[in-house]
Amino acid sequence: MKKLLNQVERVELEMLQGIAKAHPQYLKKLPDYNVLVRAQPKTDKVALVSGGGSGHEPAHGGFVGTGMLDAAVAGAVFTSPTPDQVEAAIREVATPAGVLLVVKNYTGDIMNFEMAAEMAEMDGIKCMTVVTNDDVAVQDSLYTTGRRGVAGTIFVHKIAGAKAEQGASLEEVQAVAQKVVDNVRTMGAALSPCTVPAAGKPGFEIGEDEMEVGIGIHGEPGTHKEKIMSANDITDHLLGKILADIDYTGHEVAVLVNGAGATPLMELYIINNRVADVLAEKGIKVYKTLVGNYMTSLEMAGFSISLLRLDDELRALLDAPADTPAYKA
Repeated sequence: MKKLLNQVERVELEMLQGIAKAHPQYLKKLPDYNVLVRAQPKTDKVALVSGGGSGHEPAHGGFVGTGMLDAAVAGAVFTSPTPDQVEAAIREVATPAGVLLVVKNYTGDIMNFEMAAEMAEMDGIKCMTVVTNDDVAVQDSLYTTGRRGVAGTIFVHKIAGAKAEQGASLEEVQAVAQKVVDNVRTMGAALSPCTVPAAGKPGFEIGEDEMEVGIGIHGEPGTHKEKIMSANDITDHLLGKILADIDYTGHEVAVLVNGAGATPLMELYIINNRVADVLAEKGIKVYKTLVGNYMTSLEMAGFSISLLRLDDELRALLDAPADTPAYKA
């Protein structure tokens, strides 16, 4: 294993310090917590707090800024942040309008964010939650009961963040976040595993001529292993599962082709070329496309495809201004 780090136990801390030093105009790190918050807080709107395990960069700290998140909480690599970290984030950014927690559907994340919200509410901070569960690959996994929350969460950050920035109520921001959850689906595949620094060895084994279909963002198993396919064939397989889950016919969609960390942009654009062609053949109009690393899995080679079914409200919020280190509109 080769990794550029100092001490394993300081990986998350030094990463967050590095992000804050790289983007001081956007965010700052709380002194005693692994939490990034907006450098210039806005106190007249609903605050958005999200987070999860480290190792998914630029998620989640890269999306702190105007029009998206007000705070991002970073747990240890692939590990849920603790309730005290989440509570610190809530208290730091809470406004009279309330706080929306965007939580991916992993058992530890849900439990710890709920505990933090309960502690904050005891002091009069109004909190609501939305849980993302966009992965169509598996119904249950090592980390979840029900579908996993994966890269489609980025659309929730963007659209709910835009709604909050416009001055909507907490109930309205929660409602539009839930609308995104109801209309976004994702599936991914991996060509290689990743290595958690503290473990020192790959999280799973895969043959040189194999791929894992339906992989999760923590390297947890998908639906099956099989021989590596062409880019078009694996794209067709993933899209087929997504399109079978929601009827996108006659709708405009937003597309996210998300890299898992070690996949070249060249390959992601080859994937997107096929995605666009398949959707066009099916009469599904692509309104906006995002290609790149948005929610990664350390150095895993692989990708996921997310489709968001749009209506007039979601389209306008997707286009609304955003200015963060990792996302600008």
